[in-house]
Amino acid sequence: MSARIVAALALAALASIAHADPKVLKKVAPEFPGEAMKKNISSGSVRAKMAIAADGKVSNVEVVEAEPKRVFDRAAIDALSQWKFEGTGAPQTHEVKLVFKSED
Repeated sequence: MSARIVAALALAALASIAHADPKVLKKVAPEFPGEAMKKNISSGSVRAKMAIAADGKVSNVEVVEAEPKRVFDRAAIDALSQWKFEGTGAPQTHEVKLVFKSED
């Protein structure tokens, strides 16, 4: 069962250092969880907060809000952990909202 994902990436800044959104160099789209398909869940969203190191690497991805709860969390964390931002020389915090939608 393969489902194509439409992931709308809404970037909401929580930047603790810079006022502008950090520049994304690499985005990894989340995989639509097979468990969600088995439960006939075709859409949802996850808002996550992440730490961005001075060199642009992501760490400490934390789910802030999810709808439905605990369905898309792991997929969001796995994808966001692979993102890469332009290094600013200073650590930052950033928030992202991932929207999941299955299209067959």
